[in-house]
Amino acid sequence: MASSSGSALNQELQCSICLEVFTDPVTTPCGHNFCRTCLSKCWTNTQTCFCPLCKETFSRRPDLKINTTLREVVQHFKEKLDLGESEVFCDICDERKQKAVKTCLTCQSSYCDSHLEPHLRVPRLKKHKLINAVENLEDYICQKHKQPLEMFCRDDQTCVCLFCTEGEHRTHNTVPIEEESRKMKDQLVQRQTDEQQMIQKRMKKIKEIKHSVDLRKRNTEKEKSSSVEIFTDLILSIERCQSELLKMMEEQQKAAEKQAEDLIKELQQEITELKKRNTELEQISHTDNHLHLIQMCSSLSSRPHTKNWTEIRIDSDVNVNSLKRALTQLRKTLHEKLSQTVSTGLKSVQKYAVDVTLDPDTANPYLILSDVGKQVRHGDIKQNVPKNPKRLEDRSVLAKQGFSSGRFYYEVQVKGKTWWALGVARESINRKGEIAASPKNGVWVLMLNENQYKAYDDPPVSLSQRVKPEKVGVFVDYEEGLVSFYDVDSRSHIYTFTGQTFTDKLYPLFDPGLNDEGKNSKPLIITPVS
Repeated sequence: MASSSGSALNQELQCSICLEVFTDPVTTPCGHNFCRTCLSKCWTNTQTCFCPLCKETFSRRPDLKINTTLREVVQHFKEKLDLGESEVFCDICDERKQKAVKTCLTCQSSYCDSHLEPHLRVPRLKKHKLINAVENLEDYICQKHKQPLEMFCRDDQTCVCLFCTEGEHRTHNTVPIEEESRKMKDQLVQRQTDEQQMIQKRMKKIKEIKHSVDLRKRNTEKEKSSSVEIFTDLILSIERCQSELLKMMEEQQKAAEKQAEDLIKELQQEITELKKRNTELEQISHTDNHLHLIQMCSSLSSRPHTKNWTEIRIDSDVNVNSLKRALTQLRKTLHEKLSQTVSTGLKSVQKYAVDVTLDPDTANPYLILSDVGKQVRHGDIKQNVPKNPKRLEDRSVLAKQGFSSGRFYYEVQVKGKTWWALGVARESINRKGEIAASPKNGVWVLMLNENQYKAYDDPPVSLSQRVKPEKVGVFVDYEEGLVSFYDVDSRSHIYTFTGQTFTDKLYPLFDPGLNDEGKNSKPLIITPVS
């Protein structure tokens, strides 16, 4: 490890593990510095890496690289510290050697206070080059001319003597060592300041990311709780409707059984009466008493009083109308609950609204954009536009704004149009030729062609819309891989691309369709989110 720093050393240049001056300092993602060896030992035989100072844990072991700027600053302080702890001895002392305080580069000797006195008094010696006492004197002497290294060659980035500046370095840019040293110190200080600012910015970004994750977690829990309540109510409503329907069917069955029981009883009574009458008729038909026969026939000549059973029956089918009414009520309940869920979902994504404007550099030459970049329509005539590698040959235009993370949402008015396509496209799409709308080609769009709505997924999905949307909302969650479309006015969900993997920057895409002899002349309009 590094040697003891002493009381004069700034504590910020000490490793908090070994409490000594940094050796090969490395910086953790949380912004703290340690000796590389100390931190490596600290993380030996452990599955979880954490900062020994602030205890922040890291999901994976950081790839640590030496902080070269900090190492240079430490080296500078070490050299400064060593100046006050010199072990260089005077070259003039005969018996007991005294510690040297200065080294003369001209004389190439080191002197204690006593023997330095002539250099401070004699005019000729005053002109000699004195520095704080050093052991490695050869590092300060030109090995070619045996003269002090007093100059710095900026062309060759090396220290030279005055004789060198008159020889091979004569045409080079040379400056006094002191001047270059001051410049380098200023650069080091500036680099240290810049890197400290970078560290602070990254620490701030870490806090922002953590805050975003925490906020999202709270919002997710809130949405989960709300969704659970809504679907619990929905399940209860379904169970209630089911119970009522079963109860109604049981009551109808009991009523049918009671009706059948009464009808059977009435029929049995009529059968009894008819059998009795039939017996009487049979007896009379065999009598020899003519007077009695005539009297009885007169009384039995009228038909017995019986019911006409031809049209009377028990319906074996369930009351369909009642069942239809129950199903209609159930559908109504389902629609109300689902509409409430979708409305809540739309409200939650609208808070990610962004300001989107059309990029004229990407617009197909047949498209006409408004001056403020909020409307686009097909013009039938090819416009004279400058060549641009960003321009699409397909009948589309992209937004100026691209997104490579997070969530974003925007709304587009499609009222009065018979053909349009909306969605997002990755930055690296093929801009030459027709765009094949498909996620595998980097395009996620919803399209209306006449009265047919279609989401160009893999494979394409035809959609049934009872109400024709007049304003469509587009929502993207980059990390979750979602692209969703909403009917803004009815606050209903249209379609969602799920399970996507985004790597490029995503740009909103707009295709107003052909003008179609004025049938589709209305523009696509990017509207503010209210």
